[in-house]
Amino acid sequence: MPAKTTVRRLVDAAERLFAERGIDAVSLREINAAAGQRNSTALQYHFGDRAGLLKAVLAKHRPEIEARRHQLLDEYEARGPLPCVSYSPASHSPAQARRTLAAALVRPAAAKLADPDGGRDYLRVMEQLVHRMPPSLPEDGGGSIDRWRELVAPLLPETAVRLHQRFMAIRMTYVELARRASGPPARDDRLFTSHLIDVVSAVLASEVSDETTRLLAEREQRP
Repeated sequence: MPAKTTVRRLVDAAERLFAERGIDAVSLREINAAAGQRNSTALQYHFGDRAGLLKAVLAKHRPEIEARRHQLLDEYEARGPLPCVSYSPASHSPAQARRTLAAALVRPAAAKLADPDGGRDYLRVMEQLVHRMPPSLPEDGGGSIDRWRELVAPLLPETAVRLHQRFMAIRMTYVELARRASGPPARDDRLFTSHLIDVVSAVLASEVSDETTRLLAEREQRP
């Protein structure tokens, strides 16, 4: 069997089993068998370990998502100054800016709901990963998420940034996409995607209460 075919079968088997049973609940031997590999060392030979295999699963889908998100962010920046700098007709209003950026976060990943080549499994894997990551880190290590976070920051109060409100938006995005991906494919995901963008935009717009601000200040003053 050609090496490319072996690699592809292993990646396909891994993303399916990782999605169905959990990243840590599937043995490498089970993945090897599900990929139809008689050689018990095939997986280790091509990927080294579980982390290497998981990296390959993500790499299968990320280039497309990264390219689309960067495109949407390019379009956002091309529209003009941020609202905190200018309220000229060409610029965004704060609400428009938040929804546009929420869409740039959601739409590239939501497109995987219609990807028959493991897209729905990828979303379920990403939900698992986003729960493991500290809020200070981007969810996928890609440049588009770092860029998205930088563009969103001026639209949020400084307190909201310190409370990781952007990470909450990222986490909600993948939780909801994974929930959708876990069910049967829908004929049309446009309504779901648009509503998810609304919800993520609302998360970004959430005001930080006086109580939360006070408790945050108390926490930060503790030795």
